Amino acid sequence: MQTKDRTLALAGVFQAARLVRQLAHDGRADSDAFSASIDSILKLDAASTAAVFGGGRGVRAGLEFLRDKFADADETINTDVVRYTVAMLHLSSRLTRRPLTQQAIREGIGTIERQMKFFESGEDAVHPNLIEKLAELYVRTLSTLAPRVIVTGEHGYLVNPLIAAKVRAALFAGIRAAFLWRQLGGRRWHLLLLRRRIARDARALLDELRGN
Repeated sequence: MQTKDRTLALAGVFQAARLVRQLAHDGRADSDAFSASIDSILKLDAASTAAVFGGGRGVRAGLEFLRDKFADADETINTDVVRYTVAMLHLSSRLTRRPLTQQAIREGIGTIERQMKFFESGEDAVHPNLIEKLAELYVRTLSTLAPRVIVTGEHGYLVNPLIAAKVRAALFAGIRAAFLWRQLGGRRWHLLLLRRRIARDARALLDELRGN
């Protein structure tokens, strides 16, 4: 089961990378995927890997990406998605050696959860205040780790405060998923040598979703 758990976590990383690219280039992103990815940041003490993402459905977009792009070793992957994924995996490795930063993140998330109790849920899938607060926590913690993630896209979107906050929140979600992936035994060489196995696991997880 651990290999499927790793695939779920890796799907979370790639899903976040795609969300960042969508936001930076289109000014919007898949709302269901974004909501599930943001929600995963708050689930630091989830009972299982699936619970972090609200089940496989929470990372469906990421699983579909792994199924479609990893089955063939010659399949090309968007360079932005690759760059963001590699950066998030690298930062998650740095984070494992920074217990004080980990503690600051945990305490910050606890504070955010308490603050969000005072805000009523609106029509948006993710409350704008939650996005803003997670983005601020990202700036105070993860963005201090080197090297910083350089996001490229349409200037008009990147300078929009709400979109910029969504980008930071998505990066936060990706690094959280990458940290979990490493905890489950994931290593960067897996992305080169175990691509077909990862694609098979992703396909199996998607089949399970269709069967439920």
